[in-house]
Amino acid sequence: MARLEDLKEGASVKGIRPDGPVTIINVKWHGDSVVELTYKDSSGRPGNELVFRDREPIMEVIQPGQSWSFDADAGMLRLVSEAYRIRMAYLFDPLLAVHTSLIDPLPHQITAVYGEMLTRQPLSKAELPLH
Repeated sequence: MARLEDLKEGASVKGIRPDGPVTIINVKWHGDSVVELTYKDSSGRPGNELVFRDREPIMEVIQPGQSWSFDADAGMLRLVSEAYRIRMAYLFDPLLAVHTSLIDPLPHQITAVYGEMLTRQPLSKAELPLH
């Protein structure tokens, strides 16, 4: 929550426009409960708006460096990151199935499966030649 008195030139404020924060260029008071703001939005377009005290609860002054703050559940982030790491592990270790299993294959078995069989186009019974 930001008070109207917190709206100063150069401040970034959320809640003025629905599409993102604005940078205040000029502040002009009209009495003690209305402020005329001149601002630039995130794309650089200028704007002008009257802001009343009833908008204070939805406005927030953004401090420099705070726009990339993280406020999600850290445990869920770790879980999702680990799931994504496991999902993409085959890109970094082509023999992932061998390295994560409890079976110790012999070298010629690894060569036969990964070097020969997986590189071939599989044949189904319908594709076998008839003699």
